[in-house]
Parts: sequence; structure tokens; C-alpha cells
Amino acid sequence: MLEVVKSTLMITGFVFIMMLVIEYLNVQTRGQWQKFLRGRRWRQYLLGAVLGVIPGCLGSFAMVTLYSHRLVTMGTLVTTMIATSGDEAFVMFALFPGKALLLNGLLVFIAVIGGIVTDLLFRKKYEIATVHDLPLHDEYCDCYPRGKILAQLRAITLERFLLILLMTMILFAIVSGFIAGEEEGWIRITLITVSAVGLYIVTTVPDHFLEEHLWEHVAKRHVPKIFFWTLGAMIVIQILINYWDIEHYLQLQQTRILVLIVACLVGIIPESGPHLIFVTMFARGLAPFSVLLASSIVQDGHGMLPLLAHSRREFIRIKAINFIIGLSVGLVALWLGF
Repeated sequence: MLEVVKSTLMITGFVFIMMLVIEYLNVQTRGQWQKFLRGRRWRQYLLGAVLGVIPGCLGSFAMVTLYSHRLVTMGTLVTTMIATSGDEAFVMFALFPGKALLLNGLLVFIAVIGGIVTDLLFRKKYEIATVHDLPLHDEYCDCYPRGKILAQLRAITLERFLLILLMTMILFAIVSGFIAGEEEGWIRITLITVSAVGLYIVTTVPDHFLEEHLWEHVAKRHVPKIFFWTLGAMIVIQILINYWDIEHYLQLQQTRILVLIVACLVGIIPESGPHLIFVTMFARGLAPFSVLLASSIVQDGHGMLPLLAHSRREFIRIKAINFIIGLSVGLVALWLGF
């Protein structure tokens, strides 16, 4: 149980830090995608794949906004949702970085093909309500206010104090080997470097950015869900390993097909968390790559939640397309022995 908790802390800490970095970069590159969109259709697919493959929800949120303003096609939104794995992408890069990179490369390729085919099949433009409440951070932020950093630290807020304390504890735990102590050297160096960057961010950014984005959006909304879903998934897998001969059971072809179908069905849920069970199963060698690939294609974290709130019909249509693509690709991959 101690090892499960330590692994959960490592994964949650890595996810948390990467979310801080993505949030930071998202503010600094505000509005650039709209300039990129003015041109040929292939730019939309490329942008959709890039926004989708970025770990977390920000890229998919941005694409839902562009789609709701009719700036991109349905195929572009499908491209983004196939490419994205939501918050689970952070977990995959923490557990199996090499295979996660390969998976994301395949998702980009499948996503672009899926987007092109979707636009060929559905040429009609569907009218939906404009989304207004997505955290795209259009406001300007001077994220390194020279001459004000020491003043901010002297009048430190509770949120900044807690984030600095948390980042320091994560960094110390990695350096001391309490968490990730058994990982390879380059992985530990990466974790230490990323943790140091996270500590730099929470130390230097202005109070508004820290409180509104890093604290409210990342720390309070995402991190608790990631921690408890990861812990729950690891406990379930540990129980299955210790009390049920799941490895023998999953060797049966019929069982693998059933797991793949279940993974695609769970992928319909517009929420990060439930899909972690399949990520954990793959990491433990209990599920084939085809199951992880199909799950990653269908699920999109909670990137589709804004679209669900404004147009159930559009939500169902996009999810149905992704489900068909994910199940088809997964069955082919399983048939090929992956």
C-alpha cells in the first residue's frame, strides 16, 4: 500500500507541475492560433492535432471555442479530440514516457486522417451556441514582473505560500529518493528539472495569475481528481493482481476484445479519471497496446464538456465519430497482435 501511495504521489506531482507549465505557456501564446488559421484547410488539421496532443484540457478547450465560433470545421474538432488524451497524457508520460511518445505520434496521424474523412462525409455546417466561459486566458500577463518579485514575496499570499511549500516538498521528495527513487537516472533528472521550473513559476508570477489560474484552475480543480482517480485505479489493479489471475484471463482473445470495447465505452465519459484504469493496466502489462490506443482515441478528458453544455447533438455526433474510429483502429491493432 505504501508503494501504491508513493507512486500516486509521484504521478500526481508530475501532472501538477506539467499543468502549471502548460498554463504558463498558454498565457504567453494567447491568440496566436487565430492568425495561423487564416489560410489553407491543412493548417486547421495541423493546428487541431497540435492543440490536441498537448497534455491536459487547454488545447481541446481552445478548439471547442474556435469550432463554436465557426472558425474551424467539424473535422478539425474531431482531429483535436482524437489526438488529445486529457490529463491522462501526463500520467502516461510519467509511467512510460517512450511508449507515450509513440502513442501520441500515432494519435496525431490517426487524428489528421479522421478529421479529413469527417469533413469529406459531413460538409454541412452545424449552427451551435457560442461558448463564452472557457479558460483561454485572453488577458495580458507579465509573468516575470521585474522589480516586483521581492515585493510579492514579502507580502506573500496564502495561495503562493502553499504552492511554494508544495513544490519544495515535491522537489525534496524526488531529490531524496522518497518518490521516484527506483526510476532510471534520466527520468529522475527530468522530474527534478521540471520540479525546479514549477517552483520558479509559482515564485515569480504575479498574484493575479497565480491565484486565478495556478491555484483556482490547476491546484483546486484538477489535482484532487488526478490524485484520487490515480490512487483508486492503482488500488484496483493491485487487488486484481494479488487476488485474481487476471494475467491468464487477459490472454484470451475474447477477453481482450471485451476489454477493448469497454475501454471505448468508458471513453465516451467526458471526464478525466475513469480512463486511468486502462493506462494503469497497460503500464502493468495487463492490457495490450491496442486497448490503450483505442481508449486514447475515444476519450478526451473533459475537453468536450463545454460542447456538451451548449449542444448535446454536437457532442453526441463528435463522440460517435470518435467511438467508431477508436473501436475500428483498436480491433485492427488487436488483430495485428498489438
